[in-house]
Amino acid sequence: VKSVQQGRSSGSLSTDKLSPAQWSALVFILVSSGKDLDVFDLMKYSGSEEVLLRLLPVVKASSKALLSGCNLSERSCEALSSVLSSQSSSLRELDLSNNNLQDSGVKLLSAGLKSPNCNLETLSLSGCLVSEEGCASLASALTFNPSHLKELDLSYNHPGDSGVKLLSTGLKDPDWRLEALRYGGTCCRSREDSCQLTIDTNTVSRHLKLSEDNRKVTYEELQSYPDHPDRFDYWPELLCRTGLTGRCYWEVEWRGYVYISVSYRRIKRKGYSEDCRFGGNDHSWSLICSDEGYSVRHNNIKTPLSSSSVSNRVSVYVDCPAGILSFYRVSSDSLIHLHTFNTTFTEPLLPGFWFWTYGSSVFLC
Repeated sequence: VKSVQQGRSSGSLSTDKLSPAQWSALVFILVSSGKDLDVFDLMKYSGSEEVLLRLLPVVKASSKALLSGCNLSERSCEALSSVLSSQSSSLRELDLSNNNLQDSGVKLLSAGLKSPNCNLETLSLSGCLVSEEGCASLASALTFNPSHLKELDLSYNHPGDSGVKLLSTGLKDPDWRLEALRYGGTCCRSREDSCQLTIDTNTVSRHLKLSEDNRKVTYEELQSYPDHPDRFDYWPELLCRTGLTGRCYWEVEWRGYVYISVSYRRIKRKGYSEDCRFGGNDHSWSLICSDEGYSVRHNNIKTPLSSSSVSNRVSVYVDCPAGILSFYRVSSDSLIHLHTFNTTFTEPLLPGFWFWTYGSSVFLC
């Protein structure tokens, strides 16, 4: 316990190197410390399923658990279901957004929601691949135990008309406590957070050609754009015009090898250093798209993503106040979660694009 306390105090504690005894000590310290139990944020330790399962007693003792974008699966849902069913659980808010839980995981979680011991009030399953089947499980759970859940976020899923109807009915049921149900952003193209991007032509590299009313950008022969202090002079990049400070969603069709990015306005425009490349610094974030697959890049660290297939249409969702940046591939009118960055945005964000090979292109949908 003493060695773990010292490691936490000095900032040198690494969850990658903890022994089983040290894990037990860490759980003891966290559960014993009241100030650490208001909000449990898995990203503070390591955003992984293995770490979540080791720290499950801390989740049970916490009022709020932030587990967004931590690559969780059915295994986590089963464990969390036991937490919700526990008579000693203090959990009131649970954020599981942007994990590929799918209907099978939601079904396991719903078993915990059915428990008379469950006192969860807020549940976020945004971007968790939930369909009509998962909604049916949730509706069944809330019908069985309607007295607790107040807020349910199912945005950026594909619940279908029947799934929405099942849960919307609960808003009118006097036995249900459900006050807020969010299900926008289901690939209907009319979502409340949609925004129309406009390219800032003063930033466009001379290696990029604009067409189709400046909605399409192609990496090809040198263009005769006038000099401008905001123009990228080396890398084939560009930025959009309006800075984002709230929630925003957009979709892009791509071909070839491209970076779909967001950046602070202060990114450098002149030269070929990493300070000028999207994803090559600490103030820009990128999804890299190619026929070989996807990867993400931030602060010059590139991370490959596992995806069963590649779609030439991808989408971006950013919630600036919440510090969430999520990328999806759009397939058969469904959103398949690829990756989420959880951070703190200190400045407005500008969408941008970077091109690697000649002939590569993006089209702003």
